Amino acid sequence: MKTALLLAASLPLMCLDANAYEIHSGAVTICDTHWQVERYVQLFAGSPEVAIGAVNTEQHDPNACALVNVSYVQGPQLGVVRGTGHAFEIMPIVVVGVNTPNGYRPAAPALFFTPVRVAEIAV
Repeated sequence: MKTALLLAASLPLMCLDANAYEIHSGAVTICDTHWQVERYVQLFAGSPEVAIGAVNTEQHDPNACALVNVSYVQGPQLGVVRGTGHAFEIMPIVVVGVNTPNGYRPAAPALFFTPVRVAEIAV
């Protein structure tokens, strides 16, 4: 009887959806704020390094945006920003690992924003 009661009480917990998040790894452009990503897209003309440098100069912060090699969890799309001949989705990401010479290592979770290129099709 006690076992049946315990099983009945734990049944709702077993039926809950698990929140599994897909972890991505690789090189990604990150910025501290949503606005910095918007500015990055406006300045982007094919070279991420040039656009990153321009945003960092405008912000008077050499680390406002960067190209990094990390592991991260991607959040929901916040919007689409268009530049000259290209469009990017703005996505929040939580960085959970960094690439080291010995492979990816865990890092304290940190929120950043990233541009994700959108393939637009003319109709």
